[in-house]
Amino acid sequence: MACSACGSGATIALSLSAEYRDHAPSNAAVIDVCTQCLTVDPIEGTPDSVIEPDDEPDFSRISDALPTRSERAIPLLLAIDLSSSLATNRSAIESLLEDVERAGTDPLLAIDRLIADPTLEPAVDLERRRHQLEQLLY
Repeated sequence: MACSACGSGATIALSLSAEYRDHAPSNAAVIDVCTQCLTVDPIEGTPDSVIEPDDEPDFSRISDALPTRSERAIPLLLAIDLSSSLATNRSAIESLLEDVERAGTDPLLAIDRLIADPTLEPAVDLERRRHQLEQLLY
């Protein structure tokens, strides 16, 4: 499936656990994550290539800078996607970044690593948002 934001054909379909569906676009149970711009799109139905919540997806297909475990990477990806509108999504972003932290990953360090990855072109200007995201955490 092509990315709705950048047109890249490289996406990863992920099935979300119930705790993250409220933070996904359209409260989707299945999302598509673009490996180029990190945009998250809902998927209607269940595609054949979906990665279930119990399976560990290969997040290195997106970036080596992304945490490798679902409980760290998925809330981080959702928070990044929501950060295009901090004012509207403040509480959801705070909750998601706290989940990343509780799972054992420093979300700001992970964002710094994503910013430094030359293969990514995030739809959200992570360099500009990083300071604002830091303020949400502290």
